[in-house]
Amino acid sequence: MAADFDSVLREQTRELIEPDEEILAYVVAQPRGTGVARSGANLGAQAVGDVWARKSRGGAQGAGLELTTPMALALTQSRLLVFRLETSTLGKPKGVKELHSSAPLEDVQSITVKRLLVGKTMKIAMTGGDVKLEIGAGQDAKGLAEQFERARATA
Repeated sequence: MAADFDSVLREQTRELIEPDEEILAYVVAQPRGTGVARSGANLGAQAVGDVWARKSRGGAQGAGLELTTPMALALTQSRLLVFRLETSTLGKPKGVKELHSSAPLEDVQSITVKRLLVGKTMKIAMTGGDVKLEIGAGQDAKGLAEQFERARATA
């Protein structure tokens, strides 16, 4: 993620989070399947992507986290946050619209990251279910998972 968006995200989220919180790590993500659904591939692939994306959103809601597209998933010392993003006409993130949802870290059991051909998938195991996301290339998803382990160890 570009350094300029990093500073924009940190500045624009300062008033959306609690005074004792700070953004430890974040990734720009979307519900698993969204990329396939929007890929312009054949209708069958798009339909499969739509099903995956709906399942991803449903699993997240069951876990107590509401997903949006486009979004930034951020980690603080006490919460996992979903921010709705504003994007340029090319789809690049350029600002934060709102804090869309959040969940306390004690509800998060694990965060795992797997590589794809291009990008990564992230699975967040939570008390009420699993959250599945896809993350573009160049994002530090592994860094977010490592920060989660550190935050959990100090909680």
